[in-house]
Amino acid sequence: MGVFDRFEKGLERAVNGAFAKAFKSEVQPVEIASALRKAADERAAVVGRGRTLVPNAFVVELGSTDHDRLYDYADALSQEFASNLRAHADQQGYAFVGPVTVEFEEAPDLDTGVFRVRTATVKGRQPERPAPAARPIPRDPETPAPHVLRAQRDLAARTQGHDVLAAQSPSRRPWLDIDGSAYPLVASTTVIGRGDEADIVLDDPGVSRRHAEIRVTTDGPHLVATLRDLGSTNGTFVDGERVGAVQLVEGSSVTVGRTRATFRSGER
Repeated sequence: MGVFDRFEKGLERAVNGAFAKAFKSEVQPVEIASALRKAADERAAVVGRGRTLVPNAFVVELGSTDHDRLYDYADALSQEFASNLRAHADQQGYAFVGPVTVEFEEAPDLDTGVFRVRTATVKGRQPERPAPAARPIPRDPETPAPHVLRAQRDLAARTQGHDVLAAQSPSRRPWLDIDGSAYPLVASTTVIGRGDEADIVLDDPGVSRRHAEIRVTTDGPHLVATLRDLGSTNGTFVDGERVGAVQLVEGSSVTVGRTRATFRSGER
């Protein structure tokens, strides 16, 4: 039995045929599964002899109508999509740097029947768990989104409570925006690169294994973020200029390889 056949069987067990009825002519789960596999293929990056990394965190954005129809099946589908991606990776010889997750978000700008996929490479060894149903919940704008808080907790666990950011509230910590995903700079030093040892792992062949680092220090009540190139092959650029070391400010555009990130200071 092939990967796709196993996916369809697992999907049938997960929702007992109710999902297809709910969706009717809207977004179909097989379309999402195909798009997820394609996203993994397109972002596959060879990082060493016989080792190809692909993203492990996937977000499926759906229009309001499709998102509401999906809500009751989100947990089961998240598990089935993640399992299908792992099976696809096994067949293609891909590797992940952390657990495979698939989450769903509502995107009011999308029409019914239209969806898009975002990907990220999130390093971590925490046990896999079903993604929570993605029904939006109003929240205080000062409070980071749930996926930001999860990333902060993962990084904080690695720093063992000894870094300068530990005393800062989550809303005041600096972070990087990469393709719409937030990467909080919780540790005193955050390494950006293509290798497993990096804190922010980028599946970009133009990025060195340890490409650059961001060091965060305190200046009175303020946090100061300094970006330093780590001898990368292709260089590190800030606002279009190649740099060795430079202090980042709100909105600074950081480019490594073909990846562009926007620095957010966290100051309000």
